[in-house]
Amino acid sequence: MLGLPDGVRACLFDLDGVLTKTASVHAEAWKQMFDEFLAARAKQGGKPGERLDPFDKVDEYDEYVDGKPRYDGVQSFLESRGIELPYGTPDDPPDAQTVCGLGNRKNDLVLALIEKNGVEAYEGSVRFVKAARDAGLRRAVVSSSANCLQVLQGAGIDDLFEDRIDGAIAAREHLAGKPAPDTYLAGAKLLGVEPAEAAVFEDALAGVESGRAGKFGFVVGVDRVGQADALREHGADRVVEDLAELLES
Repeated sequence: MLGLPDGVRACLFDLDGVLTKTASVHAEAWKQMFDEFLAARAKQGGKPGERLDPFDKVDEYDEYVDGKPRYDGVQSFLESRGIELPYGTPDDPPDAQTVCGLGNRKNDLVLALIEKNGVEAYEGSVRFVKAARDAGLRRAVVSSSANCLQVLQGAGIDDLFEDRIDGAIAAREHLAGKPAPDTYLAGAKLLGVEPAEAAVFEDALAGVESGRAGKFGFVVGVDRVGQADALREHGADRVVEDLAELLES
């Protein structure tokens, strides 16, 4: 009744774009932060080989930042534009011209947007998680966001999950971010299951890659932005537009 293969005992859910309608909020925060940085750098003249046109919050968001730890996303995008910055430290202020400074600026922006507009969960995802709970499946959230718990609480769904691996926990435990499988493997371990006994639910290409790399029993790609083919190419066993579709299969 859940559209999952026999043998799946646990479900590991990404947060933004799978459970909550926050992927668009993150994309907007990334765009605002990068556009301000790129415009300021262009005004200063830039350096040879740098591309300083505005950030594309669809294609470049999907390719370079979606699903990845924040500083990894900054580094990945800057490399794609031929821009070199010092890495800095996580304590850098949000106006620092470092990888960490830009990442911290993006985090400030996304928190402000969430506080302003609130957090909404996808109704179909909530239905699916409740059905998984009622069927006796273990459930955890695996997110690169350091604000995972606040978002779950803001959406009123934190009580549906037994555990979580988020950006703060990943940093503390030195877990490599998506597309590496480390955070999902840690989530499976928390729930006491082998990877082959767990299903991964992801909307990000990097997240789908991590599910495939970890040899999980089933990888569900959630297509919110019209990238079904890309999700399959990166390793999704099945692609749906909403998790409620699994309840109807």
